[in-house]
Amino acid sequence: MDRRKALRNMGLSLGYVVATPTLLTLVQSCKQDTALVWTPDFLSKEEGTVLTTLVDIILPKTDTPSASEVQVHLFIDRFANEIMEPEQKELLKMSMGKFIDKALADSGKTSKDNLTAEDLEPVLAAALSTSKEEQAKYFELISAYTEAVREQKTASLDDEVSRFAFANNLRGLTIWGYKTSEYVGENVLAYMPVPGEYIACGDLEELTGGKAWSL
Repeated sequence: MDRRKALRNMGLSLGYVVATPTLLTLVQSCKQDTALVWTPDFLSKEEGTVLTTLVDIILPKTDTPSASEVQVHLFIDRFANEIMEPEQKELLKMSMGKFIDKALADSGKTSKDNLTAEDLEPVLAAALSTSKEEQAKYFELISAYTEAVREQKTASLDDEVSRFAFANNLRGLTIWGYKTSEYVGENVLAYMPVPGEYIACGDLEELTGGKAWSL
């Protein structure tokens, strides 16, 4: 698959994408952080290691850098820490825990640090291989769960639904974080430094060759 072409043609349809000052500041902070040893802000260090492996499973290195090479894992952790609502944070933590528990059980390992791409990929693939009918049911259950958490009520979510919630959320955040990275913004998407020519209305094919605009 030609990832460059896929990213160019991908519309802003993930539900998260809003070019706010807070988001742009977050992207800039990830770009500036070049430390060799990363300490997550929201996740534990072990969860951060798993996250780094997972984002590269979703977007490995091809003709463009891998997700971790453009610091998508930093972006996701900081987005969760600084922007997500409390109930979204709770869902992410809980669902990631159940996802990791499944990977540990299937691999026979006891430490998160020892989980490899080979251990995590089957769990990710299984979580995402749900029918549209199942997804509709899962989304209703997830919505009910987050609403209960928001209202500070006791809430629980089936393990399988939780793993789907994490995998689906992670996939969307990874693609979004990748598209907002400096490299993809300048080299893959349509990019015009500010200030640029203002065209109130224009055909996307004529203006950018069909590419989505970089943030």
